[in-house]
Amino acid sequence: MQTRATVLTHLDRESPGRLTALAARHGLRVDIRHVGQGDPVPASLAWGEILVVLGGSMGVADVGDPRYPFLKLEVALLRRALAARQPVLGICLGAQLLAHAAGSRVYPLTRPGPAGERTPAREVGFAPVRYLGVEREPALLGLRPEEMVLHWHGDTFDLPAGSVRLAETDACPNQAFRIGDHAFGLQFHAEVDAAMARDWAREDADFVVGALGPSGPARIIAEAEQAVSRMRAPGDRLLDNILERLITGMAATRQ
Repeated sequence: MQTRATVLTHLDRESPGRLTALAARHGLRVDIRHVGQGDPVPASLAWGEILVVLGGSMGVADVGDPRYPFLKLEVALLRRALAARQPVLGICLGAQLLAHAAGSRVYPLTRPGPAGERTPAREVGFAPVRYLGVEREPALLGLRPEEMVLHWHGDTFDLPAGSVRLAETDACPNQAFRIGDHAFGLQFHAEVDAAMARDWAREDADFVVGALGPSGPARIIAEAEQAVSRMRAPGDRLLDNILERLITGMAATRQ
């Protein structure tokens, strides 16, 4: 059986980006399910199937909202995959859904206000992430302790019990995690190309303005080519490492 990567997308502007080419390098056939546009959420994963859950403007707080019936089904699928130690990669919303399925709390990201109160925060734009354990974590091999990524979120999560934290920023300490070698969550985006980043800045301009001010969308569009050029090689290395771990772990489980 050919190994397959089943990718769940929630918005027209979301796509696997660089993941498609990286999956092909590993012999993976990519099957994109546009669940936000009505494609069915798989009830379960077959052996030889890797699940990839991408981002979206909705959140874990919207699970149960009749506008997004697919979210509840995705959580159920993720819980079954975790219980069976099947391979999963969640990116942005996908990481939040994975953390939720693993029993963790997902909640709005905040920062200290002028009087010490917590106020809502968004982490948006090209900025570094700090990797933890580049000398020992197989998923981080070949990466420097700090690399450029694209941030695009207003929620965060607690680490699932028994998971290992892989990345952080000052604004959001839980940027990436793994559960064993069968489930990985990335709060940030390593898969995007410059065209995707520019499209997001235009189509999600209100969200960007809320984080960066009125000039935010134009700034991301202007930075996209150079920033993506800097993040492409380390981003590919991270995703390539993760795919390798998922495929190797799946083969070990089969034996």
